[in-house]
Amino acid sequence: MDTSYAGQAAALRRHLEILPLRDRAAQLAPELVEPGLADMLLDQAARFARDVLEPLAPDLDRGAVTVEGGRVRTSAAYREAWQSFAAMGWLGMAAPAPHGQGLPLPFVTACEELFNRGSAAFTMLATPGRTGATLLLECAAPALREQWVPHLLDGSWAATICISEPDAGSDVGRIRTRARADGDRWLVSGEKCWISFGDHDLASRIGHLMLARSLDAPGARGLSLFLVPSTHTDGSPNGVRLHRVEEKLGLHGSPTCVLGFAEAEAQLIGPEGRGLQQMFRMMLLMRLSCGPQGSGVASAALDTAWGYARDRRQGGRPDQPPLPLVAHADVQRQLLAMMARVELARGLNLITALVMELADRTAEPAEREELLALVQFLLPLVKDGGAWAAFDVASGALQVLGGAGYTSEWPVERHLRDARVFPVFEGTTGIQAIDLVHRRLWKDRASGITAFLAMARADSADCPELSAALDRLERTVRALRDWESDPRNAEAGATAFLDLCTACAHGWVAARIQRLAGDDDTGTSMAAAAQFHLAELDAHSARMAQLATLGADRLTPLARAAGLTP
Repeated sequence: MDTSYAGQAAALRRHLEILPLRDRAAQLAPELVEPGLADMLLDQAARFARDVLEPLAPDLDRGAVTVEGGRVRTSAAYREAWQSFAAMGWLGMAAPAPHGQGLPLPFVTACEELFNRGSAAFTMLATPGRTGATLLLECAAPALREQWVPHLLDGSWAATICISEPDAGSDVGRIRTRARADGDRWLVSGEKCWISFGDHDLASRIGHLMLARSLDAPGARGLSLFLVPSTHTDGSPNGVRLHRVEEKLGLHGSPTCVLGFAEAEAQLIGPEGRGLQQMFRMMLLMRLSCGPQGSGVASAALDTAWGYARDRRQGGRPDQPPLPLVAHADVQRQLLAMMARVELARGLNLITALVMELADRTAEPAEREELLALVQFLLPLVKDGGAWAAFDVASGALQVLGGAGYTSEWPVERHLRDARVFPVFEGTTGIQAIDLVHRRLWKDRASGITAFLAMARADSADCPELSAALDRLERTVRALRDWESDPRNAEAGATAFLDLCTACAHGWVAARIQRLAGDDDTGTSMAAAAQFHLAELDAHSARMAQLATLGADRLTPLARAAGLTP
């Protein structure tokens, strides 16, 4: 098993070769099947991640970001790495010509996994710049587009997604930051928190893509979307002030900022009152990027665990040489569980990226509607599945290393610290799960789940493990739909339902790997991970389905203790 960057690139390449809907992709996104293009991109991305980002990552964790004179300052090595990354054109991969290369999203997703393996903190700056450029290209007025997009894609300017406030996190309808018209301009005042790279010196100007209240309508209906520059065009301050940088468990190379806005000049994007809808495109792309973020960090932790398990010798007969850790059944189980989490999350990331790309490119309304429904179903699985894969694999790697893994001599403790926030930002696990039930199951009448089941069933004929799990998923869907008029019962099992959906989606990826990945070293390694997941799928899916339909009665004692029920 090759867990090096080269081995990771080979696995990503194989996943790209066996993607579903490949015939349709050849029609709508021919670059995806162009011979040699994936090889070139993945080789370059792997080389940059291995040679530049991975050596930089420990320094980012230990103090390459400081606050001096009310500004975030980064190290010279950090700035040099960012300039190299931008100069290589990675920020413009998906942007259409003439702004970028116009490459399909699966290529972007594959390269993102490699970059996140090298340094998740570093890669967190690239994502809002790239996705913010897409938002501006689709929603902003021409003058604003032309002013900002070239700079975002060449890395000289940066962007943030600026939503959260002290009293409004996932509950965006409670945002209090205000925007008021002042002649032909807008002025924004308020405070935003949890803003990744809200201030830094890696770029000369930062554009805060912000939701602010410009209308008196309650909830999200009063919110509009604005671009708030950190400085005016002449470089003078624009009423944006760094209040503090959070002291965090991990991701120390990504400054998480609290920002104040005092009559900051802003530009409206799109119509008033449609801010959340305008922001939606950027949020979808950022949620997709959470998938390769998770599988990238997980692949780094797996590489360390695999190397340690081969080299470290313990156990066996005392009159014989000690055995390598990998010779022990329990260690083999742990390693295969980690392999499965990485490989199947990787495959689902790329499939979802392809579905998003085809939805963008098709001119057929019915096809687009079905693909978008499928995307809306898959994205919570990608986001949350990738997030927990990173943390669980890092934790599993620490377990394989034993006490050594708990020390800073090995990188797995850093991966563990970095990954713990992944199931929190861009929508917590609970938010993703409740959205899956309320929107995808009830509001959308399970259209995305239906599309998924149709595709997965087509690959389950020779895979009884997947077929049985899909049967169980369908029964669970019916049970939860019956609870639409009693949502508390369904909400009590929503996270288990999310986990069940993710396990089944990973089972679908596993079935395709078994059938299509081939019998070379790359395919054999992928198949081992797939077979392990399928072997345990019945037991895991049975437990998740039972928890998903257990109802809310078990929550009553806590509700009573909190004074929430009579």
